[in-house]
Amino acid sequence: MRLALVSDIHGNLAALEAVATDIKKRGADAVLNLGDHLSGPLLPRETAQFLMASGWLCLAGNHERQLLACAQQAGAPSDQYAYSQLQAAERDWVRSLQPTCRYSDTVLLCHGTPHSDCTYLAESVRYGEMGLATQKELQQRLGPEYAAQHDLLIACGHTHVPRSVRMRGGPLIVNPGSVGLQAYSDDQPEFHIMQTGSPDARYAIIEQCDAGWQVELHSVPYDHASMVQLARQRGEGFAWWEQALLHGRAA
Repeated sequence: MRLALVSDIHGNLAALEAVATDIKKRGADAVLNLGDHLSGPLLPRETAQFLMASGWLCLAGNHERQLLACAQQAGAPSDQYAYSQLQAAERDWVRSLQPTCRYSDTVLLCHGTPHSDCTYLAESVRYGEMGLATQKELQQRLGPEYAAQHDLLIACGHTHVPRSVRMRGGPLIVNPGSVGLQAYSDDQPEFHIMQTGSPDARYAIIEQCDAGWQVELHSVPYDHASMVQLARQRGEGFAWWEQALLHGRAA
């Protein structure tokens, strides 16, 4: 079984197309998309249409939930902009997405953790720095039903950090990183910055071999200048996107 993992596209159609081309070149039995597809000032409707036609398995992330909540009250700028660009067909597609999926007996898909779409799984924030979660933190976030399954692979997103982590006596955790947004800052659970230092799109390929799962973390160059220009056109409220898309840095 050879599977491609993508996550956190955030409406970056140019990055998504580059990743899709690279996946096709390398080959995969299926593409699994772990959420946060559209939110941001780029091309949310076009990205939704691409994904709706792709045949990929797509999950809902926290931004899908937040985007849909804009129907009742105004949301954060990235969610509000994306919601305003969608028509009925795209909004119905977003509503149809599930937050978790047991893809097979040995593969579990989620956006954050199996129990929360807005909790980091393999990372923790300490004193404003994002770092690797401890074994105890991983066990708490997974819960007993998952933490003891040594043959399980858990694919997650949300942090935008490409990572492969093996729990002691437990599952393998793989985060493919972000297709479309290589830097951000957040004030939850405390202020911190995520930045890869490169504009390249990220994704992963996992392959089941005799010795276990083999993980390939890929970095794909794309025409990020076109997305920088779009973010600039959207106005000052999205100025930080320019740095993130241009340099993969939050400042």
